[in-house]
Amino acid sequence: MSVGGRRIDRFLRLMADRGASDLHLSVGRPPMFRSGGEISPIRYRVLSNKDFVEFIKPIAGAKRWRQFQAQGDCDFAYAVPNVARFRVNLMMQERGFSAVFRIIPTRLMNFSQLGLPRAVEKLCRIDRGLILVTGPTGSGKSTTLSAVIDRINEEQELHIITIEDPIEFVHPSKRSIVSQREIHKHATDFGGAVKAAVREDPDVILVGEMRDLETIRTALGAAEAGFLVFGTLHTNNAAKAVDRIVNVFPQEEHDGVRNALGEALKAVVAQQLVKKIGGGRVAALEILFSTPGLSNMIREGRTTQITSMIQMGRSSGMRSMDDSLTQLFSDELISVEAAYEKAVDKPAMKEKLKQLDPRAAADLVDDDGADL
Repeated sequence: MSVGGRRIDRFLRLMADRGASDLHLSVGRPPMFRSGGEISPIRYRVLSNKDFVEFIKPIAGAKRWRQFQAQGDCDFAYAVPNVARFRVNLMMQERGFSAVFRIIPTRLMNFSQLGLPRAVEKLCRIDRGLILVTGPTGSGKSTTLSAVIDRINEEQELHIITIEDPIEFVHPSKRSIVSQREIHKHATDFGGAVKAAVREDPDVILVGEMRDLETIRTALGAAEAGFLVFGTLHTNNAAKAVDRIVNVFPQEEHDGVRNALGEALKAVVAQQLVKKIGGGRVAALEILFSTPGLSNMIREGRTTQITSMIQMGRSSGMRSMDDSLTQLFSDELISVEAAYEKAVDKPAMKEKLKQLDPRAAADLVDDDGADL
């Protein structure tokens, strides 16, 4: 391995040892770790462009480095033996080159280890249609999906195809056959890879990111055709996920897309990570399962009523994001401030928190800094 490769490996080993989730390298700043949601510098000199090239070029390889120089950004995966795999994003920005390394645990974690509610296990028993896992970048979507795919892999004899950019968790074939494809390495783009997957005798297709019209169109088509399709979106609740799918299409197609989505959508899991009391983060999840009522709401464009439907579906495992946050606060896992900060309906959340702990909720302030 080159000197540059050995140098970056030392940072990545330190990152793993400290339990950090991300390493940030930016020209003009010292290296920084994200740990427990907070970013702080480590003891090292300010990075120059020369430092950056020596750290990154050897692990990117000639092809990716040319892509980075031509396009201004690039994604790939990198592994340090006996340490971890890392998702790497390179980007050019105003002050020079930057890179972010996100650690990908080498060991697949199950539902219990992740602290996921038992209702999420129901996703493993759905045999067709579209399942969305949504949330902001870094909210644990890939980790949740890896647990679902691993459970299916352990319990069923199926062909599972994952399409990712880059491959994160590596799944050995257990009872199922698992085929993992990486964009730019095994396929040109998500849309084309999903089209190809339909011809590859799949039972399950995981689409790492539904980021454009063509990918969403082909994924929805595959779900309509009877395959089980998992996809991710960057939305923070179920209603916004439905709106995002519909609104990416041209206006004249909206009615047809709502009909297709109303039939194909089987579940939505929206999640975000919240700071835990004492350090670390915990996942708050909104869970929606398909019902005839949901299908009608989607067809008729009444997505604002989805949260109310989730409230009525608690007995079947559904939960709203705000209910999840309230439970985490009640279990003394997160602070009142953290629960309020992540709430979808802040006025309603404030009232819930007041009932649980009037003293703690008394000092909450709204987004403008004024007392509520």
